[in-house]
Amino acid sequence: MADLPPRTRGVIALLEANCTVCMICARECPDWCIHIDSHTEVEEQPGSARPRARNVLDRFAIDYGQCLYCGICVEACPFDALHWAPDFSYPGTGDLAGDGAVAELVHERDVLGTWVSHVPPPPPLDAGAEPAPETTATRPARPGAGTPRRPGALREGK
Repeated sequence: MADLPPRTRGVIALLEANCTVCMICARECPDWCIHIDSHTEVEEQPGSARPRARNVLDRFAIDYGQCLYCGICVEACPFDALHWAPDFSYPGTGDLAGDGAVAELVHERDVLGTWVSHVPPPPPLDAGAEPAPETTATRPARPGAGTPRRPGALREGK
């Protein structure tokens, strides 16, 4: 592979700890290739008059068979949950022997989350600024960050 610039677009990585399930990325996507499922959990806050409702991510998937790699989702995310990762050997691109050329182009959040470690750090905005979240080794997951896979997802015969 030729030497590519460090911020070359490859795949879209999900930093799940930042995702608030606001659905802006899915609504702004021109080809509707982002699939998000969530549910609401109610939490009792000590000292609060009312319980607090919070969205919990159940499924976040990108269908790379439909994706135009336009980057609108990355730009539209107000919480920096989506990033470009320079990974070009993901399933669906195939190898020189032709294996995997069209296999499994829908990637769930567990795969999207592994690509976060490949995201290059953004250029510093200010000398005294805090480090970007994607530069830290691992961020703790939000409590109740959903299930690793939505029950019944991609069932046979549907």
